Amino acid sequence: MKKLFLSLLLINFSTAFAQQKFKTENVFIITTDGFRWQELFAGMDSTIANDKKFNSDSSKVYKTFWANSAKERREKLLPFFWKTVSEKGQVYGNRWLGNKVNVKNPYWFSYPGYNEILTGYADDKVNSNDKLENQNITILEYLNNQPNFKGKVAGYSTWDVFPFIINEKRSGITVNSGIELVNGNLSDREKLLNEIQMNIPPSGSDRYDFLTYYLAKEYVTKNQPKVFFLSFDETDELAHEAKYKEYLFAANSFDKYLADLWNYCQSNPKYKDKTTFVITTDHGRGDRIKSQWTSHGQKVSDCYQIWMAFLGPDTPAMGEVKTEGQLFQNQLAKTVASLLGLDFNSNPTMGESIQNVYKK
Repeated sequence: MKKLFLSLLLINFSTAFAQQKFKTENVFIITTDGFRWQELFAGMDSTIANDKKFNSDSSKVYKTFWANSAKERREKLLPFFWKTVSEKGQVYGNRWLGNKVNVKNPYWFSYPGYNEILTGYADDKVNSNDKLENQNITILEYLNNQPNFKGKVAGYSTWDVFPFIINEKRSGITVNSGIELVNGNLSDREKLLNEIQMNIPPSGSDRYDFLTYYLAKEYVTKNQPKVFFLSFDETDELAHEAKYKEYLFAANSFDKYLADLWNYCQSNPKYKDKTTFVITTDHGRGDRIKSQWTSHGQKVSDCYQIWMAFLGPDTPAMGEVKTEGQLFQNQLAKTVASLLGLDFNSNPTMGESIQNVYKK
């Protein structure tokens, strides 16, 4: 009898949760690969910037990004993030204040991290960056199978492994990644971006982030997806190349893309005050040993440390969360579902939704 009562209680709770009405009708999940929490919360690191191995000419980077306080430096580096996302939303992961965000997977690199973000759990079998079809169901695939979202889920990325992470073949989700031309009834802008992709000299990444962004924005403008995954790569690639100045400028460009996309959403009646941005990264980088800022993976002791942020109509404006606490990467998938009034359960080890992110 007790088991029956408990089962009914859980069913009633799930039903009540699913019936909650939020203002959020659309979610954009936006990532910048391997961007350290240290720069997010304190801006330019002078120790790295002054090291000739990582920055041969420090004059421009100092002129552009340096200030005496961490608050000023981070606002110079990421003005939209700190003047809009933080002021109107929530930011987690400032470990100097005891507010921690960790990955759960034991590998601390990209495919395992994105699997964890999108599926809500760490899968030990996802242990390489190889182009293998993901056997796990992502929040994107789950939503694309819901009547209200069918055909309204898509992803654009710089890194060309995402068609496999999202399992484009099985899920039926449009995923444009790497140097991939856009097909179909093309706008003039898409024709131009295709031409640039075919003729521009290659970057260290699979394509330049600016191409990913403007292709993605054109897709959003034309197709009005309800759920959109957008992933940039240059913060990771330039860090691996030990180019600190370029890494900072890539982060600054990421901030500009965020601002432009948010402003577009707020100017469009379909998205205005109905859209939540979920912003994060897949893994951290070294800092305890400063020379390891270029690296990540199991041999780099502190790169399991990440950050996350939320901006949208159901997210109370808590700003930079300064209380001690611990969140995990595996909580993002359920949080996305919760914002849309749904309960995503694909694995018993999934992280719980972050309840501060939406009004009860």
